[in-house]
Formats: sequence, structure tokens, C-alpha cells
Amino acid sequence: MSSSSTALAGPWSDPARSTAERAAALIAEMTIEEKVAQLYGVWVGASDQGGEVAPHQHEMEEGVDFDQLLPSGLGQLTRPFGTAPVDPALGALSLLRTQRRIMAENRFGIPALAHEECLAGFATWGATAYPVPLSWGATFNPRLVQQMSSRIGHDMRSVGIHQGLAPVLDVVRDPRWGRVEETIGEDPYLVGSIASAYIKGLEGAGIVATLKHFVGYSGSKAARNLAPVSIGRRELADVLLPPFEMAVRESGVRSVMHAYTDIDGVPSAADEELLTGLLRDTWGFAGTLVADYFGIAFLRTLHAIAGSWEEAAEQALTAGVDVELPTVKAYGSPLCEAVRGGRIKEELVDRALERVLAQKIELGLLDQNWSPVPEVLHDADLANASALRGSIDLDNDQNRSLARELAEQAVVLLANDGFLPLAAPQRIAVIGPTANDPMAVLGCYSFPAHVGAQHPETPIGLRLPTLLESLTEEFPASEVSFVQGTSIDGGDTDEFADAARAASDADLVVLALGDRAGLFGRGTSGEGCDAGSLALPGAQQALLDRVLAVGTPAVVVLLSGRPYALGAETCSAAAAIVQAFFPGEEGTGAVAGVLSGRVNPSGRLPVSIPSRPDAQPSTYLAPALGRKTAVSNIDPTPAFAFGHGLSYTSFEWSDLTADSASMSTDGTVRLTLRVRNAGGRAGSDVVQLYLHDPVASVVRPLQRLIGYQRVELDAWEEVLLAFEVPADLASFTGRDGRRIVEPGELVLGFGRSSADIVLGHSVTLTGPVRIVDHTRRLHPRCTVSTTP
Repeated sequence: MSSSSTALAGPWSDPARSTAERAAALIAEMTIEEKVAQLYGVWVGASDQGGEVAPHQHEMEEGVDFDQLLPSGLGQLTRPFGTAPVDPALGALSLLRTQRRIMAENRFGIPALAHEECLAGFATWGATAYPVPLSWGATFNPRLVQQMSSRIGHDMRSVGIHQGLAPVLDVVRDPRWGRVEETIGEDPYLVGSIASAYIKGLEGAGIVATLKHFVGYSGSKAARNLAPVSIGRRELADVLLPPFEMAVRESGVRSVMHAYTDIDGVPSAADEELLTGLLRDTWGFAGTLVADYFGIAFLRTLHAIAGSWEEAAEQALTAGVDVELPTVKAYGSPLCEAVRGGRIKEELVDRALERVLAQKIELGLLDQNWSPVPEVLHDADLANASALRGSIDLDNDQNRSLARELAEQAVVLLANDGFLPLAAPQRIAVIGPTANDPMAVLGCYSFPAHVGAQHPETPIGLRLPTLLESLTEEFPASEVSFVQGTSIDGGDTDEFADAARAASDADLVVLALGDRAGLFGRGTSGEGCDAGSLALPGAQQALLDRVLAVGTPAVVVLLSGRPYALGAETCSAAAAIVQAFFPGEEGTGAVAGVLSGRVNPSGRLPVSIPSRPDAQPSTYLAPALGRKTAVSNIDPTPAFAFGHGLSYTSFEWSDLTADSASMSTDGTVRLTLRVRNAGGRAGSDVVQLYLHDPVASVVRPLQRLIGYQRVELDAWEEVLLAFEVPADLASFTGRDGRRIVEPGELVLGFGRSSADIVLGHSVTLTGPVRIVDHTRRLHPRCTVSTTP
């Protein structure tokens, strides 16, 4: 099993035996110290000097005596590649040596499970930076997202990583929240379907995917990171939980991470009803449940529901948290002492340990012939480290091609007065703070922004063309000038006159605005970078107004991590508006391609774009009183609704038919729709299926997405879409807390967005109120066929 010939062998190392039998045999032989050692990770090299990448890291991170810990074993290694810049080959070699040491020093030869971040790509130096999850949502293309995550998983697995801390399944409730860029959108069905595809790709590559953050994190008060969550049980059950339920049921996910926040006074890390009652007993999840970084310790230091590390450990273990991350705190000696003293039942430790060992067994880590040598080092000269440097390419052509395709499908054309696509303009003035910034395409969990920013002496490790460079390449015959105009959030206006002059001298202006990704106030978007309003940061709105006032046709390009309100006058004065949510290393080429027409835009908004910056929180999932009313002076109507996006071709929808005008509360109805590309070029359309419940026993949103289909059509091509819609999709949480399907009228609408329902069909549900559970159908069945 290990490099140590003294490692004890036993039934646990025999792959012919069942997982349960192997785990039970090993548990029976372990001391309490050896058991507990499998329930925590160690974060080697993490800073305690204030340059944190996790909340309160400088307060929580303490020196760990590796030599003292290893004889008992080790559960996980935290971020061996994602803590500091390291050449991938040297990182793989270092991880190999660490694993050999861990195996040699514990008597069973058990290796550690190594985990990494992988939200928008493998978060290590030199690895491909893909578009952020909000851009995944904009593609409405689960197949493509699964291809991306498969590539990410392959790269991680090749260097010895076992678990990835992604995806994020939080549903956006208030876009002022800094972590909006990490989410997939504001609709639970879109989030669940895209996230499940990501998980399938990662798990299919042999990497343990991790759902996060379970649950309610995005519902924090005033959109402040880690703030309390006060939501009703219906919002929890019908909006926040469904993506997790879908993923647990359908994706094969093997790990879940609890949220930092509390819901109505109960922190997720100590919520037994949530983590055991719902997740395991009801949904049947059998994998590991890991702590968000320092989340168990926060039961004492932030939530104040534990008076000691021992109490924090007991509460988390009782709730169902199996592994303490990122490093040992409550699950170390305090837990051992409490078990020895009889204050914590050893059965709680054994329950968590059984899950941890089962996962290591399934990964092959306890097999007698398992080797810690990763795939990329199998034929390498491990004694010659210098020869390994630069030998591993985690940003190869295949990765970049996929990153490019994702970015191109994620760009959303919000508005266009016919100005786009561009002819060959003679003079282009490129203005704005994100135009010449290579980091403007990256989210806060990209390695350069997350870790690299703290190591300015180290090269970025990626080719990140700026928008200015991509536009210059896209329009080689044009004269391109550049004025920054202002910084992203500094508020400076000194270059306004230069910007106006450049705009006046040009035939076309490309005005690039947006965000800087960062952590804990070091950016305008990202973890801990929450916004007080949805006005553009700094003086960007003032720059926008000044440039538009010149009168030269202007295309506004937003490279951002959240939606921003531009104002009605801006939206009407701009020749076109293009939104790209941190589109990754190939993102500026994608935007330039959309402007030139080389790329036909097909992205759709995964979040609404607000009309005004001060009408938050708002969401398209609103009932009548959550929308514009005569009894409030604040109008939350968005400038661009969820699901909106334009194309350079036109699509005609026609011939909506249904096989019935009614169905029982346990039945289905079949709808067919003809979709035709009526333009002169190939393009992609996204047909969105919405449900409207005119009268219900509880207040319901006016529209709710229950399905979608992306179709790619050549010029003049047409297809027939058939949607089989089960009554289960009309279910909601009733007054008594049970999920029900009730009789009455439903309107099924096909929309280009949540605010643009083109065709609809009314269907009457008949029969008794029906109670449904987690075994209900979650999707419509859609088939695409060519027309005669």
C-alpha cells in the first residue's frame, strides 16, 4: 500500500472486499488519535500575516507541527497547489514527496486526500482560467459546461488532486452580494441544471466534486458576506434548496460543504436537521460533508453558540460535519480529549470516519498497490527536479479552445440599435478602466486574483490579452487609440477631458467598464467585496455619461462580476451594450468577435440587469407585490430581464400545440413549438419555458423557469421542439410546509426572457391536491427534431 514496508496490512487494503467491510475493519484497529486525524486537513504554507484568502485567516491560522501530527495520520492536504505560485511539475513532485512521508509515518500507510479550488478552472499557477460560473449560466448550455469541468478534473487528477471545492449552488437573491460572480444565476432551475452538468464532468474525471454552500449563504441581510440569514421556510424550500436537491439526486456528487451563515439563528455547521435530517436521511446523500474554511471554529468565535473548541467540535459532529477544513482546530486534541473523557461519544467520531474512509477506499487510496506517483510523473526522473520545471502544460490548446467557446457563448448582447456588427471603422477610441487591464476578465477564484495578487514578483503565468489588444487584432485596418479615463474604483476624473477628446476624434467608441475581482475589500467584486448599491464603482458612470454626451456612436462593454444599473438615458444613448461576466482568459477575443460579427452573440442573462442602483434586493422570481406597484415610489422593473439576450439573426416561433387542455395533478402535457432561423446567418436560440400560476393557495412568483433548450440553427433552418411537462414541475411548498401540486389553471409560456413570453398555453390541473417529495420529476423532457 505505501512506500513503507512496515505499514500494517489487513482487510482494509483488499480491493476484493466491500467498502463497508474494509472501513469497519480499519476503524476497529485505530486509536482515537488515529481516528480523529482522518477528520481534519492541514494547510501547509498558509499565511497568518493578514494576506488571507479565507475569512479571518490571520486570526485562525496557527503553526502546525507536521512532525507531531503525522504518526497519527492525516485526513486531507489543503491546497498544495493553490496556496502559493508553484510550477505544476514541481508541485506534483512536492505533493508526491509529501504523500510518501504521510504514508510512511502512520502505521496503516494511509495517504491524505488532497483538495483544491476549481471554481473557474484548476486554481493553480499556469492553469487555464475559464469563464466564471455566472458566464456558465449565460450560456444556457449544460453540455459545454460539462466538457469544461471534465477538462478541469483531468488536469487536477493528473497531478495528484482528489477533490475539488466546486461548484457554488447559491441562488442570487441580491446582486449586491460580492460572490454573485461565483454563482450561476438567480433562478434555481438554471443553477441546478448547469451545476449538475459541471459536477458530472468533474466526477467523471475522477475528482470528488463539492456542493457549496449548503445552504442560504446568498440570502444574507443587505447582501453582506457572512451576515445573518432571515428567510422563510418557503423561500428556503422553493428557491434555495432545489439546486442542491437536483445535484444530490442526479449528478453523482460525493461531497457537500456547509455554509458559513446561520438561518434564523442556527448556523449551518451546527444544523442537524439540515445536514443529517434533510441531506442524508431524506435525500439519501452518502458522501462526505466538509467544513467551509474555519467554519467549525466560527461556531465559537463568530456565532457564539459554543463556549470552547470541544463544544464546537461536538455540535458540528452531531450535525453531520465529517471533516474540518482547512486545518486542524476543534477536531484535533480538543476532540480527542473530549472522547477520552466521555464528554463526546466515540460513535460520532466513528460515523464521520466511516464516511471519510469509504471515500478514500472508493478513490483507491487504501488499495495495497496504490501509488502516490501522479500520472504526469510516471515516466519522469524524480531525482532531477530542475529537469521537470516547465514540463507540464495546464493551459494547452485544447483547454484554451474550450475556454474560447464558453466565452463566446456567454457574451450577452443587451442592446443594439443596428450599429453592431461593426463594419471596418477607420478610427476606434477605446476608453475605460477595464480596456487595458489583463485582469479584467478574471474572477476572484482565478489563481492570479486569488493568490497571485499577493505575489506580485511572480509572472501571471497565463496569456491574458486585454480588450484593447483583442480589438486591435480584430480590426487590423483601424486606427485604435486608448484613454483610460478613470480607474475602476478610485473616483478620479482627471482624464475625462482626454476621453471626451478621443471620443470626438473617433468614428466609434468602445467604452470598457466593470469590476476588479478581489477578496475581502481588495476588489469591487468577489468574496467579501459587497456593494452598497448597483451603481458602477468609482467614477465610471460619470465617465460613461461624459463620453456619451460627445455624440460619437459608443458601444458599452461591461467586464464585471455582477450586474450594474446604467440608467435609462445611458441605455437609450448607447449604440449597443455588451455584457460579459468575467469571461476568462479568452474573454476579450470573444467580445471583440461579437463586435466585429465574427461571433454571433447567443448568451442570455442569468441575472436581471437593474434599471436603477437602489432598488435591491430584487429578483425576477417576484409575485405581483414584488414588482412595480402604485403604492411604492421605487420601481424594481429591470432594464433587461432574466433570460434576455440578442442575436445578429432573428428567430421565429410558431405553431404552438398541446396534446390536451387539462391534465391530472399527477399527469403530463405535451407541447410542441416550431423554431425557425429567419435570418441570413447561423445562430443559436434559447427557448425558455416558464410557468405562471394565476391562483394558488400561497403567493407565487408571476413567472418561474421550469425548462429551457438551446438550439443551433443554420440560416433558414427550422426544428420542432417537443416539451413533455409533468405536473410535478408546478409543485410548491403549501401552507402546512409540505410540497404539493394543487388543481387549477396553469399557464405554460415560451419566452425569450422572463419578461417576454411569446407564446402560451393554458392547462387545467384536475383531481385532488397531491403531496410530492424528493422523488418527484424535476425536468421537462425535451426532444428536438427536424421538420418535414
